[in-house]
Amino acid sequence: MGILSDGIEWLTDPANWEGTNGIPARLLEHLQISIVSMAIALAIALPMALVLGHLHKGEFFVNAAVNIGRAIPSFGIVIFAGLLFLEWGISLKFWPVVAALVLLAIPPIFTNTYTAITTVDPELVEAARGVGMPERRVLLSLELPVSAPVTLAGIKIATVQVVSTATIGAILSSGGGFGRYIVDGFGQGPPGHAKVLGGAVLLAGLVLVIESIFALAERRLLPEGIRRLGRATDVVDAIGHG
Repeated sequence: MGILSDGIEWLTDPANWEGTNGIPARLLEHLQISIVSMAIALAIALPMALVLGHLHKGEFFVNAAVNIGRAIPSFGIVIFAGLLFLEWGISLKFWPVVAALVLLAIPPIFTNTYTAITTVDPELVEAARGVGMPERRVLLSLELPVSAPVTLAGIKIATVQVVSTATIGAILSSGGGFGRYIVDGFGQGPPGHAKVLGGAVLLAGLVLVIESIFALAERRLLPEGIRRLGRATDVVDAIGHG
């Protein structure tokens, strides 16, 4: 019970909630790294997956790209990016870990979105084309809404992975969000175990909050919108006359 009580004491110590090394500051740093990484990954993965999924093309390329992305360890990317950015004179505090997290986030976003689009009922798609919808509207007004739950699930998986893995940024520099506590705590030996536990608890709490936000969005937004359109066959009629 010693380390547990020490961890609770560390988390409730007012001194750890103040200053540039305090928990609020580290939380903002962790969120900044995660949000920038997810924004870049979404900008890359979503458009490609939507277009290729709508056209039902590029399956071999998709599988190859996703498998390569999954095979590359995030830590290795951070080290490689760190060496490159050091050579280019770019700060190691932010961008190396962002590069690694972007590559980590792309596969689940890409795979889920591509799969969701390609598995939309072909009869719905043909019906939409039959009422005169242009291809752009078929994608944005039919395929994207119908596939939104699966797409959102991929984004949730990527977000949780990014937030959890952002701690590796602390290995390279003074950055890293909550990972700073874990790295510094291990470096201090037994006296730092409370800090390690505190950092791990904070990270786990942040992940749980993010999962809860996505669960709330899935439960209250997507199902409600789909139910409003009624039966699956009503989707084409609803957007065709909208």
